[in-house]
Amino acid sequence: MTQAATKVLTAHVPLQLVDKVDQMAARLERSRAWIIKQALSAWIAQEEERDRLTQEALADVDAGSVIDHQAVQAWADSLDSDQPLPVPR
Repeated sequence: MTQAATKVLTAHVPLQLVDKVDQMAARLERSRAWIIKQALSAWIAQEEERDRLTQEALADVDAGSVIDHQAVQAWADSLDSDQPLPVPR
């Protein structure tokens, strides 16, 4: 099996967070480094998805595919009523 190239990152982490990482590592029987790599990978994936969705939304706005604010407000206001409006499109 080929080992991926790695690089050491250094960060100052609050002691309370370190304790939680250590507890999780012990519970999962994994190393502190494994826990941190998993957390960092998940955070990066989340941020990449957030950026993708933002770019998609901005492209929709640029294309004129938007919903009128008043229509959204009227829909939101109707949610507490006996006859809520359909979702605006």
